[in-house]
Amino acid sequence: AGCTQWQGKPLSYNNLLDADAAMQCVQSFTDEPTCVIVKHTNPCGVAQAKSLEHAYRLAYAADPTSAFGGIIACNRALDAPTAQAIIDTQFAEVIIAPEFSAEALNILQQKPNIRALSLQDVTADRLTYRSISGGLLVQENDTHPVDTTHWQVATKLAPSATVMQDLIFAWQVVRFVKSNAIVYAKGGQTCGIGAGQTSRIISCEIGIQKAQQAGLSLKGSVLASDAFFPFADSINVVAKVGVQAIVQPGGSMRDEEVIRAANELGIAMVFTGIRHFKH
Repeated sequence: AGCTQWQGKPLSYNNLLDADAAMQCVQSFTDEPTCVIVKHTNPCGVAQAKSLEHAYRLAYAADPTSAFGGIIACNRALDAPTAQAIIDTQFAEVIIAPEFSAEALNILQQKPNIRALSLQDVTADRLTYRSISGGLLVQENDTHPVDTTHWQVATKLAPSATVMQDLIFAWQVVRFVKSNAIVYAKGGQTCGIGAGQTSRIISCEIGIQKAQQAGLSLKGSVLASDAFFPFADSINVVAKVGVQAIVQPGGSMRDEEVIRAANELGIAMVFTGIRHFKH
């Protein structure tokens, strides 16, 4: 609500849901130009860079297959180079940005069906609502800030300052991914996302498959999990592809087993004490 549509077909029910998911995710990033590509309410590519065009290219490269027909959201004004990169690269349903340059709008007119929406920062609603048969569920929104002062290093190996930045980035993204959620990231780019699975280890494996399909190496990457690991099996799986650090809430009955596996495999692990677990 409150957006300005500059071009494109009317917004559908799914467009609105996906656009809202993309907007909420991208607006959580403020420091650097950031691009989020969403498909079916889940981020499939998120990236930060020195320019918006570069951020878009990295976000697209994270999962080109899923990006087809996706929703693209930016936290900076859409400029001409980024607009040109988008229409040269993929089919998109919606593009969201705080504003559009005149040059960008002229470029987007080459694809008149793309819905272009300008929307300034929106304060997240305090409550979220979900209908069920015969009723309505209401809960407080997940607006926990990323506060590393409460994070605890659970393993013998502590993450370096550079690795910690990747962990913070991955933890910001995983909040917006449906549970069971796994996010691999490196250098301000998601490298593989496993979303909405009934098993956490399957989410880990899907994220690996996504990275392989995109031609991205997970060696030296970090991993964020929206909830605790119930078993050490996931740690063994991600170690094989080169994950060097993990951020997760902690709180499992088998935390010691998981920590022991990470120590044996030389993986740094940080507990946040906060669970996201989006449904």
